[in-house]
Amino acid sequence: MMKKRMLTSRIAMIGCLILFGFTAVSAQDIRYNSLPGTNFSKFKTYKWVRVPNAQYPNQILDTQIMQAIEAQLALKGLSRIEDNPDLYVAYQAAVSQEKQWNSYSTGGDMWGYGRWGGWGGYGGGMQSTTTTSSTINIGTLNVDLYDVAQKNQVWRGAATKTLGSGKDPKKVDKNLNKAMAKLFKKYPPPA
Repeated sequence: MMKKRMLTSRIAMIGCLILFGFTAVSAQDIRYNSLPGTNFSKFKTYKWVRVPNAQYPNQILDTQIMQAIEAQLALKGLSRIEDNPDLYVAYQAAVSQEKQWNSYSTGGDMWGYGRWGGWGGYGGGMQSTTTTSSTINIGTLNVDLYDVAQKNQVWRGAATKTLGSGKDPKKVDKNLNKAMAKLFKKYPPPA
């Protein structure tokens, strides 16, 4: 009986550690990279381009993404034009799925570090641990900037975040704007 409780409590502890690990993963992740030696102050204009053979989201979400990016580019002093731009701007979006494990325990009288080198519960009450898994969607949005004159990619930013249900259009818009604001804090990169 004691061995069963120790095993159950160890499983519960591992479940909690996994749960905390996935909580940290669900935070927004921002990454960027830039071509060394690029003079970003020379860029004043941009034009949207599409990546060949890339799949884009529906027209509504596509428009929301482009508007969120355009708002940040405007704050950085860049203007959208159709003829002779300094930069080409492209984006790609992808959604992947990951497993999330959730565990919780009920029963038992006391938690703490066990006398014989392990975590455990002690007491007269029965203890049970339940672990469930669910699939979560992780969205990644890459934004690429290309120097038209040099024909080089000069900057890439990526924002990755756990996605909600997408049921509330205002929340989708708010999350996109927040992600792009955080992403474009890294543009232009430090000299």
